[in-house]
Amino acid sequence: MRLYGKYIAMLFKSQMQYRASFWLLTLGQFLVPFSVFAGLYFLFERFGQIRGWEFQEVALCFSIIHMSYALSECFARGFDSFSALVGNGDFDRVLVRPRSTVLQVLGSKFEFTRVGKLAQSLIVLGWAISQLVMDWSVLKVLVLLFMIASGVCIFTGIFILAATMCFWTVQGLEIANIFTDGGREMAQYPLNIYQKWVVRFFTFIIPFGCVNYLPLLYLLGKSTGNDLPYMLAPLAGIAFLVPCLLMWNHGVRHYRSTGS
Repeated sequence: MRLYGKYIAMLFKSQMQYRASFWLLTLGQFLVPFSVFAGLYFLFERFGQIRGWEFQEVALCFSIIHMSYALSECFARGFDSFSALVGNGDFDRVLVRPRSTVLQVLGSKFEFTRVGKLAQSLIVLGWAISQLVMDWSVLKVLVLLFMIASGVCIFTGIFILAATMCFWTVQGLEIANIFTDGGREMAQYPLNIYQKWVVRFFTFIIPFGCVNYLPLLYLLGKSTGNDLPYMLAPLAGIAFLVPCLLMWNHGVRHYRSTGS
């Protein structure tokens, strides 16, 4: 963790060498997502509700998934841009260092300007909570934090899987954006508004539903029966990291350099 902290400090200092650019990019990251939220607002302004979900409830769902995505983009950006490391042959240098390849790739790039997206998500989260009549407790606050952390794990896992494919393809595959950008757009709404095959896929394969739908039912008092499965559902997001890391280790073992 000390080494990881040094990576963060070095990259933060390098980005702050161009402070005007840094703050303008951060401002852009803060303002642009509001257009997405505005689209959500106008949708509910026109139709009132979707499958029994009110605007404030969906706004809570929206803020959680966008916050998770912003944190993952900030701290797992090294995997998202991993194809450059492979293409330039720089991953060979990573392999000869006596530290974990996962740690080194994580520390290769941070996008601190994504704090703008994070700030926007926090504002929407605060507004949604203030508008909802909810019986908050320490347990519900912990579940909310657990949902955000679990979402970060899922997005990071997808970035890792996309990076792993670069061991064979060298160049990154745009198909990964279906599950990162597309997953974010899909998961900003409650999962039960989609068709059953979509719900199953994003519950049992890529468990966005276990992050942003099942525990949301518990927070809003819409769960039925025993609350424990709804509260523990975000564990699936953390467990999703395990096969992703196993696939990464498999790719590292079969890496043969690029001949750069």
